[in-house]
Amino acid sequence: MQKTEYFPLVDESGKVIGKASRSECHSGSFLLHPVVHLHVINSNGELYLQKRAANKDIQPGKWDTSVGGHVDFGEEIEIALKREVFEELGMSEFSPVFMKRYKFVSSQEAELVHSFYTIYNGEITPDPIEISEGKFWSIAEIELNLGKNVFTPNFESEFSALVSEKLLPINKKS
Repeated sequence: MQKTEYFPLVDESGKVIGKASRSECHSGSFLLHPVVHLHVINSNGELYLQKRAANKDIQPGKWDTSVGGHVDFGEEIEIALKREVFEELGMSEFSPVFMKRYKFVSSQEAELVHSFYTIYNGEITPDPIEISEGKFWSIAEIELNLGKNVFTPNFESEFSALVSEKLLPINKKS
């Protein structure tokens, strides 16, 4: 029997105002709940992306942010980030840099995204249950595939915003 997963409900400033189950948050209720994203960049200025497993309930089989995960009820943002990075990519030694917090609304849910990046050249071991594959992409490769249903809408939106705001320390010549 699977344990019910609960997420904090937050206002747009990030203040916790309640809690709801994962299924409630993903049911089209648009209950605002916090998530963490980490963009993993190597020293060549390439961005690591994960391909979401076919069994994911949202955007299966699409390429997405290096790490993206929910904050559990009662969990701090930084703890959730470290937990999600370890669970998804097996990384425990990294230095996250906060970029921005923003609200993202998809056709199914509303998330308050806490977005970070790290420069990392170590070993990455993707969780085969969550991720079907992962690889580093050049910025040129990403830009060539934008708008072609290769990436999740959230990744495309966040990537474009972070690049235009010059918040991602990437090599545009790659």
